[in-house]
Amino acid sequence: MKMILTSFIYLFIFIVSSSLASEPITPLPKVLTDIDWEKARLGKILFFDPILSSDRSVSCASCHDILNAGGADKRVVSLGIADMQGNIQSPTVLNSRYNFKQFWNGRVDTLLEQASGPIHNPVEMALNASTVEKRLNSNREYQKRFYALGHEQRITFAMVLAAIVEFEKALVTPNSPFDQYLRGERRLDDTTMRGYQHFKKLGCITCHNGKNVGGNSFQKMGLITPYEHDEGFPDLFATTKRELHKNVFKVPTLRNIELTAPYFHDGSSDTLKDAIETMSHHNLGYSHTDEEVETITAFLRSLTGETPAIMKE
Repeated sequence: MKMILTSFIYLFIFIVSSSLASEPITPLPKVLTDIDWEKARLGKILFFDPILSSDRSVSCASCHDILNAGGADKRVVSLGIADMQGNIQSPTVLNSRYNFKQFWNGRVDTLLEQASGPIHNPVEMALNASTVEKRLNSNREYQKRFYALGHEQRITFAMVLAAIVEFEKALVTPNSPFDQYLRGERRLDDTTMRGYQHFKKLGCITCHNGKNVGGNSFQKMGLITPYEHDEGFPDLFATTKRELHKNVFKVPTLRNIELTAPYFHDGSSDTLKDAIETMSHHNLGYSHTDEEVETITAFLRSLTGETPAIMKE
């Protein structure tokens, strides 16, 4: 009996493993084992502190609302110091560690490079490294917190960025219903499963796949039906100046997508329904039926994960 039970367990593991291997989407880890949690907690404080902006009015969290907007911004473009407007919709910071590049046009490769950008940007936070260091070194609370991490000397801008990045690495949203399905831990309702089948059949999965259901390639907005190009939104063309890179952006993650409206680089879609129809028109040359939109929306909602553990502290 014990041998039969053991064989059954191994067969179950084999079936689940084979199923996962054939799926184009990979579940997020339940537990993060590569985080320096004390450094991440310090990064969390810095992330929410407007001390990093020149007029002390804007923090990283001002444009990346983790608790209310899925790590993105409910505004079409964010507001920086003196209420100056940004030039693109703020992408989510949740699960950003799994993006192959950062920013909509992928102009940097790492979270470390990304974290530095908004602080120096004259429209966003407009602060230089030396002023950041001066402010934090004159703040006794930050002195104590950095000292507790083993930094006995002066606080440097590099230390600040490292702490923020460690916090951002911890912003993973595990255990979405779809991840639980992929791990064989639950069944999904028929509507959600039909939506996933439509999603794959129609070709959406070509760009939205992998651990982050996106974030691992560039794609042209308007691949089939042209999408109006607006130079005000920095695309890949803004970096390369190559004509074929107009309206080319990093494919956004679809994780927690029901929380991150408005959608697209220009914030032009307010609802998932409109976003699905817009993408289908411009990038698939296809018009969805109402049933397809309903089921795909259900599938996308199944990608909403839990609040990152560090935000529950």
